[in-house]
Amino acid sequence: MAALSVSPVLACVALGANLGDARAVVQQALGDLTQLDDTRVVRASSLYRTAPHEASGPDFINAVALLETQLSPLDLLHVLQQIEQAHGRQRPYKNAPRTLDLDLIFHGDAQLATTELTLPHPRWTERAFVLVPLAQVCPERVTADLLAAVSHQTIEKIR
Repeated sequence: MAALSVSPVLACVALGANLGDARAVVQQALGDLTQLDDTRVVRASSLYRTAPHEASGPDFINAVALLETQLSPLDLLHVLQQIEQAHGRQRPYKNAPRTLDLDLIFHGDAQLATTELTLPHPRWTERAFVLVPLAQVCPERVTADLLAAVSHQTIEKIR
C-alpha cells in the first residue's frame, strides 16, 4: 500500500516520447495519469514538438501535467516508472531515444537528493521542453528570465 502524504500537494510531471507514435503515447500517458489512485490531474499543457536536447533520435513530443496528489514523492516516482514500462520504456544507455519518459519535476516544496530521486528535478530550468509547457499550466513557476535562458532551444506548439 502506498504511503500517503499528510495533505495533497501539487506535483509536476514532464512527459516526452520520440519513438513510435510519440504523439499518441504522450496522449495515452496523460490519460494514464488521470487513473492514478490518490491523485488528480489539475491541468495538462498542449503538446509540443522539440528537437532532442542532450539526447539523440527523432524529435520529441512533450507535455507537462500538474497533479494534485497524496502520494509521496517516491511512490509517485514508482507509479510513473510503471506507466513508462507499460509503454515499453527501455533504458539501454543514458539519454537513449524512448517510447515514453515521465520526469517528476517537483512535488510540492519537497527537496530531496537521493540515489533514486532528486527534487526539484536538477535540470528543469535548463530545458525548454519543460519550461514552455509549464509556463502554460503553472505560469507562477516560470519567470521571463528562465524562458529567455532556453530561447535558443527549438520548441513548437502542436496545433
